[in-house]
Amino acid sequence: MGRTADAIAEGVAIATAAARLAVKNHILVGTIAEDGIFDTDKYIADTREALRAMAEESEEAERTLTELRKRARGRHSDPSGTHDYRDRDVRNLRRRAKQSHGVATKLREVMENREALGVIVEEAREAAWADVRHNLDRRLRVEGMRPDQDPDYDRMREARMQALRLVDLQALSSSQKAKAKRRKKLEKAEAKGR
Repeated sequence: MGRTADAIAEGVAIATAAARLAVKNHILVGTIAEDGIFDTDKYIADTREALRAMAEESEEAERTLTELRKRARGRHSDPSGTHDYRDRDVRNLRRRAKQSHGVATKLREVMENREALGVIVEEAREAAWADVRHNLDRRLRVEGMRPDQDPDYDRMREARMQALRLVDLQALSSSQKAKAKRRKKLEKAEAKGR
């Protein structure tokens, strides 16, 4: 593979990974936070949309690089900054524009390939499930841990006791006072009604 083909493959891999991450987040929100069902067609549409946005971004980069290349042609003075291109940069700008074009073209091909979109959705679903499984495992480990299994139990005991005194007991006290106040109001209302 040549330098351009490698850069295109890398760009497509990055875009596909970004689409997978976006769809994974959509799956987590849609199925857990919003209590929805897993709908492959919906997530294929989400994947297609994510890839479309990245293809458009690559096409915009190609246009920008082409314009920069045209402006750089024939300019032989010293550049005044990082993006002040000169004639010696024309070849590199042409290669970068070609790479951006190649990435956009490949992404648009993937957008039209339902099987490829399905693979991305399945990978996103597996990643979402791995996140859920990891979070559940971590919570069960922490919440189900006995003091003799926690290596930090003694070190963290004072902090836990302080949190109990300053937060939990005060919240309980406030809750009990509010309940007593409501009970007195209710008793007064009942006494008036008699």
